[in-house]
Amino acid sequence: PVYVRDVGTVDVGYKDAQTVVREMGRTSIAVNTVREVGANVLDTMDGLKAALVELNAGDLDARGLHIFQVYDETIYVNSSLSLVKQNLVIGSLLAILVLFLFLRTGSSTLVVGLAIPISIMGTFIMLWVLGRNLNVISLAGMTFAAGMLVDNAIVVLENIYRHREAGKDLARAAYDGTVEVWEAVLASTLTTIAVFVPIVFIEEQAGQLFRDIAIAISAGVGLSLLVSILVVPSLAARVLHTVKASAGDANAPALTTIARVRTWLGSLPDTLASVIYWLCSGVARRLVTVVSLVAVAVGLGWLLLPKAEYLPDGNRNLVMGVLLPPAGYNTAQFIEMGKTIESVLGPHWEAKPGTPEEAALDGPSILNFFYVARGTSVFLGGRTNDPADVKELIPLFQKAAGALPGVIPIVKQRGLFERGLAGGRTIELEVTGPDLNTLLRIGGKIFRDARGLIPDAQVRPVPSLDLGSPEVQLVLKRDKAADVQMTNQELGFTVDALVDGARVSDFQFEGEEIDLTVRGEDRYSTRTQDLASLPLYTPGGHLTTLGAIADVDVVAGPEQINHIEQKRSIVINVVPPEQMPLEEAMDILDQKIVQPLKDSGTLGRLYSLTISGTADDLTLTYDALKWNFLLALIITYLLMAALFESFLYPLVIILSVPLAAAGGFLGLFLVSHFVTYQALDVLTMLGFIILIGVVVNNAILIVHQALNLMDPNRVVLSSHASDEPAQVLSVCDAVTESVRIRVRPIFMSMLTTVFGLLPLILATGAGSELYRGIGSVVLGGLVVSTIFTLLVVPSLFSLLMDMKTKKVEAFG
Repeated sequence: PVYVRDVGTVDVGYKDAQTVVREMGRTSIAVNTVREVGANVLDTMDGLKAALVELNAGDLDARGLHIFQVYDETIYVNSSLSLVKQNLVIGSLLAILVLFLFLRTGSSTLVVGLAIPISIMGTFIMLWVLGRNLNVISLAGMTFAAGMLVDNAIVVLENIYRHREAGKDLARAAYDGTVEVWEAVLASTLTTIAVFVPIVFIEEQAGQLFRDIAIAISAGVGLSLLVSILVVPSLAARVLHTVKASAGDANAPALTTIARVRTWLGSLPDTLASVIYWLCSGVARRLVTVVSLVAVAVGLGWLLLPKAEYLPDGNRNLVMGVLLPPAGYNTAQFIEMGKTIESVLGPHWEAKPGTPEEAALDGPSILNFFYVARGTSVFLGGRTNDPADVKELIPLFQKAAGALPGVIPIVKQRGLFERGLAGGRTIELEVTGPDLNTLLRIGGKIFRDARGLIPDAQVRPVPSLDLGSPEVQLVLKRDKAADVQMTNQELGFTVDALVDGARVSDFQFEGEEIDLTVRGEDRYSTRTQDLASLPLYTPGGHLTTLGAIADVDVVAGPEQINHIEQKRSIVINVVPPEQMPLEEAMDILDQKIVQPLKDSGTLGRLYSLTISGTADDLTLTYDALKWNFLLALIITYLLMAALFESFLYPLVIILSVPLAAAGGFLGLFLVSHFVTYQALDVLTMLGFIILIGVVVNNAILIVHQALNLMDPNRVVLSSHASDEPAQVLSVCDAVTESVRIRVRPIFMSMLTTVFGLLPLILATGAGSELYRGIGSVVLGGLVVSTIFTLLVVPSLFSLLMDMKTKKVEAFG
């Protein structure tokens, strides 16, 4: 008998390492946890932390091991939730303060202010009923709505207040005031909700985020309608007190700033009414006013229109880098790469926060650092002790990777919506074709041109742009192999066993099934030049060498060959600088790289180039939003046409939308230049759709009140306490009086919304980057459109009414 021990040695050992994992300069084992679809991240993390405590106190401690949690996603989530909750409270308090400034009594402020907590609590219930999670986006939607929630209540209460000042008793004032404006309030609410209908059907990635905002705002505003027509009049009939403005002390030395503001606000309706009356007295004045203000709005929007971005990256405390090493590196070289990087970064995690050592560093102190090499993929990541310093890790990692010759580093802050190492705001240029060498030549040109056109961009080829990965090729000499009865398959298995080791079976070891591997002694495979003399025992009973039956060549070849739609491909990933919008980078690449390649004939029938990745997502979502914006505009117009029973009046109202768009771009410009950089991402674009439902409210109030004053069947208010109908007014007088009556609730609604949004715009903590853009668009659009609407809508409405009257007279 011949035993295995007679021809080899038997050992229980470990497989050769194929992956390198290092953490803070130590060899480690990484354990990733992935939560199930639909699981709550906060609940999952609580359970994970409890499991870690149990493991560290039990089995791991007994073996001298310890498991550390190197990244906690819930830190960012909790910080974001805390910030948006704080903004919600501050915004609500500021809105209530504005109410008190206008209404001047605690009872009035209480009546209107109740709309906020009632509507917000109702929104929580609606989210629960619809099965939506409470998250940063839905809370941000509630904060957007915080100022809007009191709009309906303001209009109703202010009208009740006006009836009360006319001498009516509380009950009659509450009834008449509500009846007079409930149609306008209903129209305003329905238009605000209607603009969100198209958003619900957006299927792109951003659609999930849009739905949360749409549900939160729609539920809040819808409930505020019920509050305004049920709670407000009922409560006002019992507790409302009016305060007569005192004009005699306007110049008193002791007059406070608030009193001066109130005095100015008290004179504003009459002043603005005088301006409107002057405008309505001449056709040319109204035409010039409408045309010039619309032209200013369109020109301002065109001038300030920025390039588009996809989704905001967020501000997570995690920076990751992908390293492209030279071809042919093995595990030992990957370990040396990691140690070289750690020698640069080591002082940054050794320095404790707040110490002189930290102050002396040329970058932030590091809370955690890891380095992983797996196959041909090498990546690293880290977090800072101070989350505010996380962006400073990017140049630090680039500096550390710069010490490695021939290595291309791609380092960026981890995005909120990023999945995989190549995700985030990445433009992928996919070149496909039949010949690999031609693909590499085209890819190399794109790589060089992209780095030259966008100097601060990080450009990465997938796979590499050369065929320099060394490999050993064995070509069987068929006649020689036939002489010794050796087939191609048998040669492959034999060489594989002698060089790398080949799995031949399973083996039961201490109750576990492990691989049974046959491998040759290491001395046979340490040098490629010795492979030809590798001794082989053939099935024919002969002893020969590998070189005798096969040609052994060391050649260069690709590390991997990728295919897209069954065609060979190479992809160039381009990550633009942080403050360069994705659309701008796409335009540069398309005009300076893609188009010249097409014009030169390089791209054509056999070879093609497509732009994909985040750039493709941006194009799809951008197109969807444009059509949804148009659809929301049409829905709003048709809804108002049904409510007003006319196609003419909504035409006047809908004109306030382009004016609001100009204000939205202006708000975005001011925030980006004076607060912090803010791109026009797809979440920010949602702000323009929200504006459609918000800004038409002011125009609805003016048009509705003017129609009331012109129609004897719709007039409610009397200048006396009697029930006699008020005098029907002419078009000019009705428009003038409408502006005088409605300017106060318009300014109140505008200011409460503005102050409700201010905390969202000015806050710069975790999560603020998700909603700052929407807030700046809504705020800027609302402010500018309010000013324009008070001039354009009365002018255009009176013009159309005059034309309508003359037309009726002509055919009468």
